[in-house]
Amino acid sequence: MRGRPRITPLAAIAVALLTAAACATPRDDPGASGASGRTVVPVRGCAEASWTDPADRSPDRTPARCSPGTPAPHRLTAARKLTIATGTLAAEYVAPLEVALDKGEFAKEGLDVTLKVLPTPDALPLLAEGDVDALWAAPEAAVMNGIRGGFDIRWVAGNFSPDPASRSGLWVRLRSGESAARVRLAGRSLGTMIGKGSVIAYPMERALQDHGGGLDRIRYRQLGSADVLTALRNGGVDSAWLLDPVWRTVDGDPSYAFLGGQPAGEPLGGLLYGRSLLRDDADAGVALVRAYLRTVNTYFAGAYKADPSFVTYLSHLTKIDERTLRATPSLRMDWEIRAGTTGRLQAAYAAQGATGRADPLPESRTVDRGYYEEAVGHGR
Repeated sequence: MRGRPRITPLAAIAVALLTAAACATPRDDPGASGASGRTVVPVRGCAEASWTDPADRSPDRTPARCSPGTPAPHRLTAARKLTIATGTLAAEYVAPLEVALDKGEFAKEGLDVTLKVLPTPDALPLLAEGDVDALWAAPEAAVMNGIRGGFDIRWVAGNFSPDPASRSGLWVRLRSGESAARVRLAGRSLGTMIGKGSVIAYPMERALQDHGGGLDRIRYRQLGSADVLTALRNGGVDSAWLLDPVWRTVDGDPSYAFLGGQPAGEPLGGLLYGRSLLRDDADAGVALVRAYLRTVNTYFAGAYKADPSFVTYLSHLTKIDERTLRATPSLRMDWEIRAGTTGRLQAAYAAQGATGRADPLPESRTVDRGYYEEAVGHGR
């Protein structure tokens, strides 16, 4: 943080609306190459496998990859301090950022990175105003509403999709006489870190419809990341969205049932950039993505949990119990963003009533693939 006074969401929206008309969006041309439309050049170690067609949503799609240790760092001419906000540090999907910081991958780019725990609603106005440089989260309804209100925010890189063997997703505490095939969710409560308007609305919609629910027929309860499981187990909520590896704590318990999870092969979150990296310093924006991609290619390219010493290291770094980490399959770390994901998310938010009646935002206003395309040398 830079010592500026905290700006409330309403005040930040007002400032953004006043400045939006005077500023062009960073990538109004969706066909442009590279960050801010810059020319892309080939990158050693990143061949054809470093990019996949965004329209490919195959569950068995192989995520993009470069060779280990690549893309090589290109140190900035002047060191840059960056703050990345994240809702939690004690989650496996945050591990690439923590490893990049611990292994010096950000430092190789001339970046002094701070990871700061902030809920998305608190981080959004700071991101839009430049007090936070990036957000490790998801394009939630609040993000879409912020963009519609004038915030300069783009989703610039994905995070992961689950392994097919994972049961990360919607879990329900069964009542007497219920089974996984016979659960009625209408009127029941759901515990979630984000509350109404979370990206889990998209994968959750089908599971709810299959069990008498519907996004507009359940009650949402927003909880801290450490409280979701506790509330489910002590009866504070009837259902919850449990991530890897948390779901393992209830898997096999006949009191709970798994109803469905995130689509395979389609990341629903990752890095979101605000004004500082979209407008003020695209070089630092590419450098940050490049360090993240290099970390994935070097440490998370495949079944990273097959290495016992690495699992032990991750456990110490993320403060996640080592036995719990070992009990779940490796996440499929995936920096690419699928075509149409933000449209599908917005349809689910609208069904919840979280985004009002406004027309959905086009992808050109919500996504910018240019940062990772430039980092791997993929031009269009």
